[in-house]
Amino acid sequence: MYAVVEINGKQYRAEQGKDLTVDRIDVEAGSSLSFEKVLLLSGDAGIKVGSPYVEGASVKVVIDAEIKADKVTVFKYKPKKDYRRRQGHRQRYTVLKVQEIVGA
Repeated sequence: MYAVVEINGKQYRAEQGKDLTVDRIDVEAGSSLSFEKVLLLSGDAGIKVGSPYVEGASVKVVIDAEIKADKVTVFKYKPKKDYRRRQGHRQRYTVLKVQEIVGA
């Protein structure tokens, strides 16, 4: 059983009992959330496709941790002009533990 859920404008495939890494959500670790924007629901009865969302369906998750991705180095330069800029970036993600998929 799985569901395709929309979180922060992006679509993710959620399976019960699995971890889900999404863009950072500003919530404390250990708290629970429920996402009602379910686009597709697959279960024993078959597949339900929403238009745009499946009615009565939701995905319940628990916030597991907040992590950072590997560092990405951005380097800009213009040849023959003595212009060089180096910048690093580490994207922050939230790890969600899928507890239950409701509506299947």
